[in-house]
Amino acid sequence: MAKVNGIFQPNGTIQGMTFYKATGSDKIIMRKKGGPKKGRIATGKEFEKLRKHQSEWGGCVQLARYIRTAVGDLYPMSDHNLSSAWTGLGKKLMGLDTTNEVGVRAIKLSSYKQALIDYNFCRKKPLISILRLVPEFEIERENLHAVVRYPRINTATDLVNGGNRPYFRIVGSLGCVSDLQFEKSLFSNYREANNQLNGLSVSVASNWLSTNDLLQNIELRPAFEEKYKELLTADISVLLCVGVEFGAVGFGGQIEAVKRSGAAKIIAVL
Repeated sequence: MAKVNGIFQPNGTIQGMTFYKATGSDKIIMRKKGGPKKGRIATGKEFEKLRKHQSEWGGCVQLARYIRTAVGDLYPMSDHNLSSAWTGLGKKLMGLDTTNEVGVRAIKLSSYKQALIDYNFCRKKPLISILRLVPEFEIERENLHAVVRYPRINTATDLVNGGNRPYFRIVGSLGCVSDLQFEKSLFSNYREANNQLNGLSVSVASNWLSTNDLLQNIELRPAFEEKYKELLTADISVLLCVGVEFGAVGFGGQIEAVKRSGAAKIIAVL
């Protein structure tokens, strides 16, 4: 694989060479097509080990997709490909399963929740570099309810507004991610241990606030409806996330979020 710089910036496939950009990079990546045929990989004895790893990789991709939906409205605040990073995390978690053999290992996020605590969605500008305060928070796991609180924000010293935007807001989300276990089906080799809560999320946001102000007691209360509490099981991990995004006046005088202007992180997993 090679990277192309300069004025030559192709995109697509040219004579067996594929050119594309990866999220979070301004480089053109070049990759050559080729390798064994798909049918041979699916049936050949020499590819049996590869097939086992492919099966597990599919489960890791599923985990990344479920985490993405569980973080709710905060996912767009990332500055790189989080799905790829979370797929890699799934592979590491799968390697911790010493009970099952390769090809059918489970992903038990519930046993290693610390893997996602304090997980920043941005590499270039983590949340603490934009809002220089650590929020207070509480989670009632059994009630699927949380509170995120900033008792005081002095935007002159606590908020880094690099784009000189007039508004900002705080966003919080509560989401659920299930452990995954091997179960071969027509569409996948892995299934959720709890498919009733898996991937669900609820997000709440503060009002748009001035970036030039002294603000007191900003509080968010993301919570699931009462009917979901009885569905909670031990193989569900509950994620609490918080983020900051900036806003500007858009068409019609409405305040609109400025894309990729903020940051977010997972602050707790229970």
